[in-house]
Parts: sequence; structure tokens; C-alpha cells
Amino acid sequence: TPRRMGAKTTRGAKAKKGNAKRAQNRGKGDAKNNPTAFIAAGGVRARARDAQRALEKVERKAHKPLVDRSAEAAVAPPVVVVVVGPPGVGKTTLVRSLVKHFTKQSLREAAGPVTVTTGKARRVTLIECPNNLHAMCDLAKVADLVLLMVDGHFGFEMETFEFLNMCQTHGFPRVMGVLTHLDSFTNAASLRRAKKMLKHRFWTDVYDGCKLFYLSGLKHGRYPKQEVTNLARFVSVLRFRPLVWRNSHPYVIADRVEDLTSAAAVARDPNVERTVALFGFVRGTHL
Repeated sequence: TPRRMGAKTTRGAKAKKGNAKRAQNRGKGDAKNNPTAFIAAGGVRARARDAQRALEKVERKAHKPLVDRSAEAAVAPPVVVVVVGPPGVGKTTLVRSLVKHFTKQSLREAAGPVTVTTGKARRVTLIECPNNLHAMCDLAKVADLVLLMVDGHFGFEMETFEFLNMCQTHGFPRVMGVLTHLDSFTNAASLRRAKKMLKHRFWTDVYDGCKLFYLSGLKHGRYPKQEVTNLARFVSVLRFRPLVWRNSHPYVIADRVEDLTSAAAVARDPNVERTVALFGFVRGTHL
């Protein structure tokens, strides 16, 4: 009787050849263990499982870390991360990139300190240090981590050494170097040479083995996602030793200012005496 169209061959040379091929490939690789490789051949159930898997991945990404708001957790102030560097080195861009990484929201301008949640019981305050000796002196006293930004194409500038000297006077917090503008190099050899020179200069001025991060060109007004992720991971998990200078020098920086004067009084007289509330954490020890 003639064989039906589409029926599987079970005997003959063609069937033997197919069986030999399957026996030869059996046990090689993990193709069958890949759940997404055979969806088209798996029918409705396989496609439904794939859709469920995709939804679960989206749901896992949507879960934000829960903040512990108990009294014990609320005592500790957020970790202060200060972004320092000369003008035009990319401080604002780095703050915006880190905020985008931690919150998945775009920050148009960083006006003042920005506090973000990086874990269940960890908050980080990002502060961009202005090019001002008074601001440098204040932030050197409260910084837990300093991201010292250097233009990789230009090299070290005077502001970098000024801030390092202030840090040495005030207990010396953790310092990590960030090299920017590396897309200015057109030659790979000169880029490697510049990285090596700046790394050893960092190790001389800060300490041997000081961690260095490299940020290349901009993409959509921010640094590349993978490079920011590498830096953010270090910021999220870094541990800090208590500093002897901080344990004997309490210090307060007002990171939020509110005008409590009634709007009616200001409307009547713009020069009326104002009532202002300043908010901040006591750093170091008790006042």
C-alpha cells in the first residue's frame, strides 16, 4: 500500500541513516536543555510557557528594593558620595548617570544633594562638589566616598590636589578615581600609555591599589550603561571603616532648606523677615 504523505519513515536506508545521525548527536551539547530553542516546534504549551517566563522576568525587574523604615534603621544617615573634579570634567553627567541607574528615572539637573536607595537598608546621597574651596572643605569633612574625576586626555589639575590635601587633613575618606574623556584618544597605544601613567600617579597621591574606573564617550547625554553599572555596584556594596578624625569632630551640613514664612506676608512685603528651616544629618559623632 502506498505510504501516506507526511508519514515518518521507519524502515529502509533513509531511516537507518537518520537513526545513526541521531545516535551520533545524542548527548552532545545542551540544545534540549535550552527552553527557548524549540518553542516553534513545541506547540501551544511551549509558547505559553515562554510567554509566562517573559512575564516573570518583567515582574522580577519591577520589584524595587523595600526600605526598612524602622527606628533602628532610620538612625544612620545616608552614605555620602561626593563627586569632585575640575570644571568640564563631567561631574553632572556622572551624577545624572548614577541616578538613572539607581532610580530608572532621568534627572534633568542636579540642584543640590540627591538621595537614592541602593538596597533594602542602604541610602546614598550624591553631592556634586562645586569648584569652590569652601565647599571642598565642607565636603571633605563629611564624605564617606569620594569619586575623584580626572580628564584622561588633559591629566591632573590643581583642584584635584587641593581636595586631596583637604581630605588628608580631615581623616581621609575612601577615594576612587574616575577617568573621563577617554574617547578623545584616537590611538590605542597612547590610550594604554595614558591609563598606566594616570593609574600610577593616583597610586602615588592616594594609596597603592586605589580603584580606577574608565568612562568613555557619552550616549544620549549619559555615560555608557555597562560602565556606569560597574561603578554603581562598587558604590552599592562598599564598606567604610570609622575614621578617628570623625569620631572626635561632629559636623553638620544643611542639605535641605525650607522657607516657612507665610505666603501672604511675603506677598504684602517681599522684604519681610523670613523664617527658614535647615535640615541635615550630624556626621561623625554626637554634637
